[in-house]
Amino acid sequence: MAAPLLAELPYHADSNALFETIADLPWAVFLDGGQHHPAQSRYDILSAQPYVRLITRGNLTEIHADAIELAREDPFVLLRRYLEFDAQCGQSDIGLPFCGGAIGYFGYDLARRLERLPAIAEDAERIPDMAIGIYDWAVVVDHSERKSWLIGQGRDPDTDIRWDSLVRRFSVPSPEKRRAPFRITSPVVSNMTREAYGRAFRRIHDYIRNGDCYQVNLAQRFAAAAAGDPWLAYQALRVINPAPFSAYLSTPYAQILSASPERFLKVQGGCVETRPIKGTRPRAGHPRLDAELIEQLRASEKDRAENVMIVDLLRNDLSKNCAVGSVRVPKLFDVESFATVHHLVSTVTGKLKPGCDALDLLRGCFPGGSITGAPKLRAMQIIEELEPHRRGVYCGAIGYIGFDGSMDTNIAIRTLVSSRGEIRFWAGGGIVADSKLEDEYQETFDKAAAMLKLLQQSAVSQREA
Repeated sequence: MAAPLLAELPYHADSNALFETIADLPWAVFLDGGQHHPAQSRYDILSAQPYVRLITRGNLTEIHADAIELAREDPFVLLRRYLEFDAQCGQSDIGLPFCGGAIGYFGYDLARRLERLPAIAEDAERIPDMAIGIYDWAVVVDHSERKSWLIGQGRDPDTDIRWDSLVRRFSVPSPEKRRAPFRITSPVVSNMTREAYGRAFRRIHDYIRNGDCYQVNLAQRFAAAAAGDPWLAYQALRVINPAPFSAYLSTPYAQILSASPERFLKVQGGCVETRPIKGTRPRAGHPRLDAELIEQLRASEKDRAENVMIVDLLRNDLSKNCAVGSVRVPKLFDVESFATVHHLVSTVTGKLKPGCDALDLLRGCFPGGSITGAPKLRAMQIIEELEPHRRGVYCGAIGYIGFDGSMDTNIAIRTLVSSRGEIRFWAGGGIVADSKLEDEYQETFDKAAAMLKLLQQSAVSQREA
């Protein structure tokens, strides 16, 4: 295998300009730290032109490499085969978190490869359950050290050929291109009326009373006709709602615009971390009122109980692939504030046991328990029954898995999907025994606030044009 390539690039405090230079290349990806929090948002990762692509639909995975193949094997097994983990891969002396590997999305409905679920909800998304590229080169921006690096592994022979042109491309970013303004061309419509949401809510309460489950995440889906360039919409979204686990993915099937505040799974040096969110209050827009809401959230017995349910679920999920006794909860009920909401966040950690890797962990925990409910399988069955549409990317995971076995993924919430002249997003929350219908229904709009604002601005721009 060829020696890794490394070049230092000019640093930009905002990686937007760097991504602009590759936004139109095939399978361009931008894992965007959002400059939200130093501990969570230190790095941005950008790449394009993957030399292998894995696209899973149902029981089949298309593998685009030297030729196109179809495989029925477990998608996680196939991905491991093409990653060929090498713990020595990368440039440890400068400590980059990603030195090449897999980037993309694992859609919520990929869970159908792992669990027996009914087929009731409409598959209106019609996009792959998984779309992953294997990237040989990447730009990694370190906002703490104020340095940017271009790194390549040489697993793809084309990297060596492209290297000098890549260095030039990122050293002197090209001017912004003229792009079709993003605009909304229809009203934003939910797939649930207030009455339909109420019926689903009451059905969940029936299930809880009958002992089927303790908690179920119920979401509504919003959609509008759209035109123009989704990359421009993402640029606006990251200003409206900066978040530490944001991402923009451009695939042939859809553009994914994610402003997620939630880490799903991180693996670094065999150490595991997940940071589930359960508990929400809207931002008040005034320091005193916000402080009151934060204390109200921190003291809420309902929200704390809901959070603990999911922490316990994730402790169990992590234990499948972590060493006995290594799973810990170092932080419980932290409150973190974002552009439109305050969230109750806990941290669960562990240590991978010998013989297990990041893909074992991801498979064993997928999809994240914070967006299903508990127990997970029964909650997912109820979600399939009560939500009119399949979730697609929403509540799946977006992120990277490196050649060195490292991983960082989000829970794909606060995420928009643009395809076929339409843009869609979802918002939901966990329903428990003492949930109140009006509060839960309003919470979906609190969580949707930034995305609704984005679409409202796009609609206003359309009227003014």
